[in-house]
Amino acid sequence: MSTSPLGQQDSATLVEIRNVGKRFGTKTVLKDVCERVRSGEVLSLIGPSGSGKTTLLRCLNFLETYEEGTISIAGETVGYRFGQDGSRKRRPDREIAAARAEAGMVFQGYNLFPHLTALQNITAAPMRVKGMGKAQAREIAEALLERVGLRDKASSYPNELSGGQQQRVAIARTLAMKPRLMLLDEITSALDPELVGEVLNVIRELVVEGMTMVIVTHEMQFAREVSTRVAFMADGRIVESAPPKELFSNSQNDRLKSFLARYRDAYLI
Repeated sequence: MSTSPLGQQDSATLVEIRNVGKRFGTKTVLKDVCERVRSGEVLSLIGPSGSGKTTLLRCLNFLETYEEGTISIAGETVGYRFGQDGSRKRRPDREIAAARAEAGMVFQGYNLFPHLTALQNITAAPMRVKGMGKAQAREIAEALLERVGLRDKASSYPNELSGGQQQRVAIARTLAMKPRLMLLDEITSALDPELVGEVLNVIRELVVEGMTMVIVTHEMQFAREVSTRVAFMADGRIVESAPPKELFSNSQNDRLKSFLARYRDAYLI
C-alpha cells in the first residue's frame, strides 16, 4: 500500500497534492507529500505528534506557505500561480481569501469571537466576506444552529457555552460560507471526553450528506468509521494511504503497526 498514484486529474478530483515540501527555517516538516481527494470523499490524516498532519492541513488553505510542489483545489492552484518554467508567484490576497472561503477550516481551539453571540459569530463572515444581507445571513445562521442542535443558544456568548457547544458553533460558522471542502484539525482534542460524541455526531451527518473533508484526528475509531481513506504520516511524509479497513487491519508497514498498537484497545482490528 502506498500513496494514491497521481496522474491526469479527473473531473471528480477536488484536492490534488503533488510533491509538496515545507520547511520552518532549517527544519523540513513536509517532504514530497502526494495525495488526492475526490469530491464527496473523507480523508483522515493520522500519525504521531510532529509528523506534519496539521501543517499539511494548513497548507491546503494557505494558512501556511509551502516551498515545493503544488496544491490544487477544483483545478486552481492554492496560494501561488505557476509559470510554464515552474516559477511561482504568490497570488493576490483577494484570491487567497476567496480560496480560503472554498476550504473552510475548523480549529481545535474553536476561535470564536468572545464578544459576539453564537448567532453573530456565524453571520459575521457571510456579511463581511460575501456581502450577504443581515436578514439572509441571520436566516442561514438560525438554520445552521438548528442543524447542530443549538437553536436555543443563538443569543449565548462563547463563555456561556460548553466546549462541545462552542465547537458545534465553529462548525456552523464554517458551513455558513458554503465551502466545497472542510478541513478539521483535531476538533475534539480540547474537549472533555463526555463532549466528544456530540461534535463527532455533527461530522457524521456531514459525511452522510456528502461533504468533502480532510480530517486530522487521533480518534481512531471515528477515522475508521467515517473515512473513505486514511493516510498515516510520519516524519513529514505520507507513509501509507488506503481505505480504512485495509489500513487498520492489513498494514504491512512496521511504523504504522507500532503506532496503531497503542490504540488497539479502542477498536477492533
